Amino acid sequence: MNKQVGIAIMTVSDTRTKLNDTSGGYLVGAVEAAGHHLVDRAIVPDNIEAIRSAAKAWIERDEIDVIISTGGTGLTGRDVTPEAMQPLFDKPIDGFSAVFHRVSFDKIGLSTMQSRACAGVAGGTFIFCLPGSGGAVRDGWSVIAPQLDAATKPCNLTEIMPRLLER
Repeated sequence: MNKQVGIAIMTVSDTRTKLNDTSGGYLVGAVEAAGHHLVDRAIVPDNIEAIRSAAKAWIERDEIDVIISTGGTGLTGRDVTPEAMQPLFDKPIDGFSAVFHRVSFDKIGLSTMQSRACAGVAGGTFIFCLPGSGGAVRDGWSVIAPQLDAATKPCNLTEIMPRLLER
């Protein structure tokens, strides 16, 4: 990896704290181990406006290239992360969901269909919305991490970052 990426991690939960947020904690360690810069970390309640407000504030920060959220992508009434994030997307990254589900299927089989993991680009910032379980976060990071490595060929997300706001 030859480009350090600025990353913010958002845990979407009404019950987690930094002390018991194992999924967010895993992502912090993974981001730092990959040589990236953890710019910010927050725990946000399962509320569309709270999630959207936090994401918008991060999108406005030049030092944040990537937002990774964990939690709120399931099917229950409190799972509202996709509803909060997708309206912010200038462009969805449909391939992320497809690849995430392929990786997840190998581990949990058909249960992967209960996840609404998604990704997109908003205001020049990549946003990845992962489920909250530890296994799903590890699967999601295994998909995201190589794309944040400039050595990944034939292409990776870091090489297009400077061009995301082109008109």
